[in-house]
Amino acid sequence: MPSHRIVFAAVLFFSLGSVLAPKSAGAETRPTVVELFTSQGCSSCPPADALLGEIAKRPDVIALGFHIDYWDGLGWKDPFSTPQSTARQRAYARQFGTPIYKPQLVVDGAREMVGFRRDDVIAALREASPAAVAPVTFAADRRSVTIGPAAAASGAGQVLLVRFVQKRTTPVVAGENARRTLEDTNSVETLSTLGELQGTPATFPLDPPAAGEGVAVLVQAPDGLILGAAVLLGS
Repeated sequence: MPSHRIVFAAVLFFSLGSVLAPKSAGAETRPTVVELFTSQGCSSCPPADALLGEIAKRPDVIALGFHIDYWDGLGWKDPFSTPQSTARQRAYARQFGTPIYKPQLVVDGAREMVGFRRDDVIAALREASPAAVAPVTFAADRRSVTIGPAAAASGAGQVLLVRFVQKRTTPVVAGENARRTLEDTNSVETLSTLGELQGTPATFPLDPPAAGEGVAVLVQAPDGLILGAAVLLGS
């Protein structure tokens, strides 16, 4: 499967089990955003799903499982598959100049790779440069989110709201993974747009997540690069 990499700033970030490399004084960072495009009907996806579950335990990572729907007609309909997930992967395919495939993993909207290739994924996390160009902050009452104040320097960007289920176990009875029980982590249920940034800070209302669920707010530049990100988990 293809793997095209677009490497941005080279700031060392820790890999699984390692220590965070020192950052310059005053540098404001954000979590690294990891997006896995996967399907319960895909026999090569469970190893990538397991790796996503491992990565999701890291406090410096927002890990999201986007379940695509173009594999639903091959014996098993993934209960988490959505047209929005497929559309997001197709947008990345245009950005990277790659065909769509699964499992595909995208880091910070800037680099893509095969989702079960552990060494490639760890290297991408180590080399990520998660600068908070547009900081994302949730209100204390969990009912609004503010982008800024550095948003004025970031120019235009799209503010995305991702709602997900933290853990779900599914007995699969048909398709390529028949007779297997799959565990999915941070499976995306909905993806919507809160608004557009036009160079000024902005605040958006938010429905807080229920227990076992979560929301991630991503700020994404027109070229795909993640400018800001934060996650809020249901209590």
